[in-house]
Amino acid sequence: MFTEIPQYGLRAYALLFSRHGAREEFGQSDLEWIVGESMRKKIFALLLKSGWITKRSRNAYLCVKPDEIFKGLLEFKVPEIIKGAERPYAFTGLSAVEIWSDYSYVQRGIEKSPYFVKVLDKDLAYWKDFFNSRNIPVYVNDGSTIGEYAILVPVEKLHYAERNGLKVEDLKEAMGIAKSNEIHSYAYNYMKDKYGPAAA
Repeated sequence: MFTEIPQYGLRAYALLFSRHGAREEFGQSDLEWIVGESMRKKIFALLLKSGWITKRSRNAYLCVKPDEIFKGLLEFKVPEIIKGAERPYAFTGLSAVEIWSDYSYVQRGIEKSPYFVKVLDKDLAYWKDFFNSRNIPVYVNDGSTIGEYAILVPVEKLHYAERNGLKVEDLKEAMGIAKSNEIHSYAYNYMKDKYGPAAA
């Protein structure tokens, strides 16, 4: 999984890649005359954690190809990382429609990929930190950006069902959303056929 990096990391990566490409190994000593030891350690830890370089041995590293990094920055990460959350949540709105309809309706593309997530009011700070620490842009109630992002919907009480390892609002709520707009009729009919008319 690739994550975005601050400018100092980007500059260090650019220098390392311009010198070594993606095939020639290098060490922390490459930055020895440029930055101090503590900054070198910080840069290499950042580049490793973000997936921009790989460790080959104790003192040897390789750059990952830029095209792999940039493609990876736009991958969908939220469904996997949210499974590690320690607070309750429920995918809601069109995100719930996606999950319940087995992705017969998909609201996302690499250019814009919103996830709507109900969370408890009291846990709002936790969720902001959860997504921010994983470099996923996060908004409360509405917002938009390029790529993947989460929109938190704070609620007093939270009810959810489990579907494919994810917590999601009830099927009836998702079906109501799908039924309310002709654009989502395929997903609505898919869910009605799969779960039966009683779910509608």
